Amino acid sequence: MTRVLIVEDDVRQSELVRRYLEREGHDVTVLADGADALDAVRRSAPDLLVLDVMLPGADGLTVCRTLREEQYELPILLLTARSTENDLLIGLELGADDYLAKPYSPRELVARVRALLRRTRRTTPASATITVGDLQIEPERRQATIAERPLDLTRAEFDLLEEFAMHPGIVLSRARLLDRLHGTDRWISGRTIDTHVKNLRAKIEDDPQHPARLVTVYGVGYTLRSV
Repeated sequence: MTRVLIVEDDVRQSELVRRYLEREGHDVTVLADGADALDAVRRSAPDLLVLDVMLPGADGLTVCRTLREEQYELPILLLTARSTENDLLIGLELGADDYLAKPYSPRELVARVRALLRRTRRTTPASATITVGDLQIEPERRQATIAERPLDLTRAEFDLLEEFAMHPGIVLSRARLLDRLHGTDRWISGRTIDTHVKNLRAKIEDDPQHPARLVTVYGVGYTLRSV
């Protein structure tokens, strides 16, 4: 049974979401404090975290950043009431896998959870190392290096980089990349992909402001080139 941790200080909302997720067959724990959430993840390692941004104790962005710094790879779905897209994307920059803006439908949240868990369980058929120039990816170990330097990638960043490396020189559209991350259960915009690409460039480019590896093809998408 999949274990889902919900961290939401709105009791009515958290109980509604809990009921929906339990109907899906998940084992659900509900907390209302960010500091308690950190303790719970460290203690019991849930399979997925649904995390509100505005929390007492430690806010959701702090919780997300701390878990990624401590190398926890569980999928994180952020819940946010913030209105601007830039604010919404901050969580992705900190390592969240997806976000959902309030107010939201519990059915939509369940679908997002389903998509994230499906992506987590997805395995890459090929076991051989993928090489593009000085970039090497080991799908089974979920490890990547540039010039033998290990890359510290989030789950979403690794999945995107693997997709690019499997199709070097091919221009991949935002829609295709969203499909890799979220399958058909997706409601988010292409800006999500743009943020992940920006974060990837910071890790694989010598000059992220003038990328040579992960290049934008304006009006179409992105392509990975051998350097």
